[in-house]
Amino acid sequence: MIEFVYSVAAALLIGAVSSLGLVVFSQKFIRPGSLTLILVGFAAGALLGDSFFHLLPHAYGSLPPGLAAGLSLFGLLLFLSIEKIFRWRHCHQPDCHDNSRHLARLNLIGDGFHNFVDGILLAASFSVSPSLGLATALAVLVHEIPQEIGDFAVLVHSGLTPRQALKLNLLSALACLAGVFLVFLLSPAIADLTLYLLPITAGGFIYLAASDLIPELHRHSQKISDSFVQVLSILSGILLMYFLSLFE
Repeated sequence: MIEFVYSVAAALLIGAVSSLGLVVFSQKFIRPGSLTLILVGFAAGALLGDSFFHLLPHAYGSLPPGLAAGLSLFGLLLFLSIEKIFRWRHCHQPDCHDNSRHLARLNLIGDGFHNFVDGILLAASFSVSPSLGLATALAVLVHEIPQEIGDFAVLVHSGLTPRQALKLNLLSALACLAGVFLVFLLSPAIADLTLYLLPITAGGFIYLAASDLIPELHRHSQKISDSFVQVLSILSGILLMYFLSLFE
């Protein structure tokens, strides 16, 4: 099944992003603060663009409008609940976590579950169409880059060596494949499973962009020039998703 192959390939590519933390912190000429904030803005735009230009149009075109809207709200509340239950912290700066192994363990648990959910979203999107899957994969990928940099920093600041932190991040990333397998195992038994997952995905993406990524930009925006760059990065992510929608 080509949709399964695409989903697995996307999950493996996104999992490889876990190594970016090591690259960022090992190269002295890279400034994680400025780089990650630009990526955070781009990720917020990509998540919003994927939701409004790809996921929601597909959902409203396949499901009754009331049901699609309700599932979108359910997705928003679901991601909120996940964040509360797992203490899911999406800090995107290396110095914003406490120095504790307890927090590092919580971070690994939350990140593993987060990656598992990413796998579900990827499989659901690729099951509908390759173009929708590509858009969702890009949105997840650009969100993963700043997150994995922050996750790497948590582990290193908690006393682990960079090599140990990298191995644990890569192990956590394998949960994405589990999410992919789960969707394709359940799809034959549950009719139109992927169609119901699309608006839920959209609601979750909107929640991540609005309650996690954009507030992160507010906390670190001190100059007008910084704000301009951040808004531009958000618009760039939105425009990328819009242009991808023209080829569907």
